[in-house]
Amino acid sequence: MLNLNNKVAIVTGGNGVLGGAIAKGLAKQNVKVGILGRNPKTVQDRVNEIINEGGEALALVADVLDENSLIEAKNTILNTWNSIDILVNAAGGNLKGATISPEQTFFDLSISDFDQVNALNFKGTVLPTFIFGKIMADQKHGSIINISSMAAHAAITRVVGYSASKAAVENFTKWLAVEMNSKFGEKIRVNAIAPGFFIGEQNRDLLLNPDGSLTARGKTIIANTPMKRFGKPEELQALAALLADDASSFINGSVISVDGGFGAFSGV
Repeated sequence: MLNLNNKVAIVTGGNGVLGGAIAKGLAKQNVKVGILGRNPKTVQDRVNEIINEGGEALALVADVLDENSLIEAKNTILNTWNSIDILVNAAGGNLKGATISPEQTFFDLSISDFDQVNALNFKGTVLPTFIFGKIMADQKHGSIINISSMAAHAAITRVVGYSASKAAVENFTKWLAVEMNSKFGEKIRVNAIAPGFFIGEQNRDLLLNPDGSLTARGKTIIANTPMKRFGKPEELQALAALLADDASSFINGSVISVDGGFGAFSGV
């Protein structure tokens, strides 16, 4: 049985689809949740949703690539709740120029967009961990949960920038798990969740036609997912809560898939 009562979490990208679902799941476990994102309206909307459902939440308007805004967010949450016990690095995304369409080749890649995608997904995980993880190091306990992707595990066509950045997130997850235990003790854990295919604003047009039917790419994904469907954002909640809780005290440096069997299927 989980016991997360009165723990304090920050969820970067908590105003997005997957990060928002994780934030709401933690709030249902009586975690006090800081919703961190760049858009004041969507951040506050998520906070209001949690509060209206009986949870406790705080708006943290900040950019995961801006150290000063993260420091301000850290000070706000410490002044309000005195601790940071859980960090979920859910902020991330992709750009068109870092994606290779069927008519293009690798040599059509926009290096500028590639750099931005790597910054958002990788540095956007490292920098919040650098700022908020120091609190965990000082207090000698905490759980950091990064968000990886199926794209980090095997070659998935088109998404070259996203794939590379998520592979970096997985390596960083394992490296930091070792570092934290070696320097700050066994009660700080670093793990990652690797979602399969979920419908979000950024990939909706790639996977679904305007009438809701599957695109050719969507059909390929479903054909290679044994459960024959996309994931539901709330299906990330149980694992995130488990990794945040002391019930998973011997899980460290792990990357756990939530993918409907996609990563297990050979295609044959």
